[in-house]
Amino acid sequence: MTENSAQTACRIYGIKNCDSMKKAFTWLDERDISYEFHDYKKAGVPRERLVEWCRAVGWKTLLNNKGSTWRKLNAEQQDISTQSKAIATMLEYPSIIRRPVVETPGGQLLIGFDPTIFESFMR
Repeated sequence: MTENSAQTACRIYGIKNCDSMKKAFTWLDERDISYEFHDYKKAGVPRERLVEWCRAVGWKTLLNNKGSTWRKLNAEQQDISTQSKAIATMLEYPSIIRRPVVETPGGQLLIGFDPTIFESFMR
């Protein structure tokens, strides 16, 4: 894994021990694509960044409502119907943000790991 390289190809956000993240790291490493990793479980995600992502892909795309963190939330916490509530919940529980979130040098935002999509935007 290349962190903080002089010419970073992309910035990848997620949680280090997540299976999707491991697949993404392996895919990038096998192709010698440099990246900077931001662990949002440890460092969080700035609110402004979440707002940008929501504008780009929509809050429903960012929200991981299938994981264990989501299942641990009570019904009131899971009752998310607005971007503002989604962002507040993602700030409080960063593990419910889908992974990985990749910002490419070309300005694209990739959500989740799909090798075919990675291939089309990372070369």
